[in-house]
Amino acid sequence: MTDNDHTHDGNPTQSGNHTHGHAHGHTHGHIHDPDFDWAAMADLLELEGETHSPYVQQALAELTHLAPRRILDIGSGPGVAACRLAATFPQAEVTAVDGAPELLARAGERAGRLGVRLRTQQADFPTGLAGLGPADLVWSGQALHHVGDQQGVVKQLAGLLEPGGVLAVVEGGLPARWLPRDLGFGRPGLQERLDAAQADRFSRMRAELPGSVAVVEDWPGMLRAAGLTDARSRTFLVDHPAPLADGPRRFARQSLERSRQTLAETLNAEDRSALDRLLDPADPAGIDRRTDLFLLTAKTVHFGTAA
Repeated sequence: MTDNDHTHDGNPTQSGNHTHGHAHGHTHGHIHDPDFDWAAMADLLELEGETHSPYVQQALAELTHLAPRRILDIGSGPGVAACRLAATFPQAEVTAVDGAPELLARAGERAGRLGVRLRTQQADFPTGLAGLGPADLVWSGQALHHVGDQQGVVKQLAGLLEPGGVLAVVEGGLPARWLPRDLGFGRPGLQERLDAAQADRFSRMRAELPGSVAVVEDWPGMLRAAGLTDARSRTFLVDHPAPLADGPRRFARQSLERSRQTLAETLNAEDRSALDRLLDPADPAGIDRRTDLFLLTAKTVHFGTAA
């Protein structure tokens, strides 16, 4: 574990102390990989966080009864949720924890722009968790599925909590929808076929993780098995209607570009051709110009309380 703690407020200053993109197509959970181009991924990750931020705001409204003194965002990436946590709980010490220093630097810059207090700490996930606690609120957004033993890491996160503290795990929900069923070219149902290819790729990724353990992904059940009480799930809608604004539209482009790159071998020639046309900036039917492009998704957050 490397310690470089930084504290960020409206005018960031450095103090003494400081933590799934992933290759399978979506871009959360930030497991440190020295061979991965995190600088190239940072823009997409931050854009994704901003596009999906309505669900974070809705989820934190479920926690307004808390008065946390210390909050950890495990797998924080570029800090979009961490900065939201800092704005929602301004009296708390909020620490963004991630394995990639490039993403933590982005989190610090974001905190400075927004004028919120945020600490950043580099720590590998899950091996660096032991030195992080205790906390009154632990948030982890779509990072746990990158760990072979998901039940084991839930237990580790639960162990960071103070009595009465809350663990909030973001996993599951619904795949994003961008496209009408019939694009006006190609075979209708492209989005569904991309989802199916992505689901297969995700399953392979899970199976190939070191120490992969098959588990029924009943997240409230997993929270209870880790000793937490009041385990429950809530699902929050993210709805950006057509015509899509510039930020979500750029996220749509980058996401579909990534799908074209990572799923090309599993798609047939007709679907690859349709994706190429969607990604052609000169094509009036491409995603840069379509007036029917939208974003609709849902994120599920699982909450549990330490006894």
